[in-house]
Amino acid sequence: MTVLTKKRIDVVIPVYNEERDLGPSVAKLREFLQANCAYQWRIMVADNASKDRTLEIAKELTARFPGEVTFIHLDAKGRGRALKAAWQSSDADVVSYMDVDLSTNLQHFMPMIEPLMRGEYHVATGSRLMPGARVKRQFKREVVSRIYNLIVKIMFPARRFYDAQCGFKAVSRKIVQELIPYIQDNAWFFDSELLLRSEQNGYRVWEIPVEWIEDMDTRVKIVSTAMEDLKGLWRVRTTKLK
Repeated sequence: MTVLTKKRIDVVIPVYNEERDLGPSVAKLREFLQANCAYQWRIMVADNASKDRTLEIAKELTARFPGEVTFIHLDAKGRGRALKAAWQSSDADVVSYMDVDLSTNLQHFMPMIEPLMRGEYHVATGSRLMPGARVKRQFKREVVSRIYNLIVKIMFPARRFYDAQCGFKAVSRKIVQELIPYIQDNAWFFDSELLLRSEQNGYRVWEIPVEWIEDMDTRVKIVSTAMEDLKGLWRVRTTKLK
């Protein structure tokens, strides 16, 4: 697709021990962006403490696709930590992220980021719980997700979004500069904290229903993650951002 604007979007893929999926996923994402994105774009692999060949593959992809793929490396684990480092190292107009398994259908990417590019919203997120969303995942994880989001609704009755955890998000340069430095969580609660703090501080959140298919090889530990999420919800409810 011909680039019609100088505005740029950086797409971050946070990874930990993803030597199997990283190459094919970057290739698929790169092909999609070439065909569908009218903005300047770059894929950034954020490797946080992988112990397999993930970092080596990220370096190989960067060398193979200069200007289109780059990487950063962190010595500590944590999706939130990786996203904060990657987003704050970027000078793009909009930064985004998606999980390496590409569980969310890429056709939702442009509708998600367009309102941010136009300056109408500050944060954009996919939703697996909005009307119109299509989801395929294990019954247990579906139940846990819905219970968690019900708890979010009870603790934050003014919240407007449906899904606090979908790994398909984008934020504006304004958010990177004004909000991200104050997000405390470095792990899985990062997504929820980002959305809740955004609404608490008057930033506009754009949410769209998505098609999402669960990766059966997920590394998320449901019980321990749920406990940390509950602690995070209490912290966000009882403290102010600054």
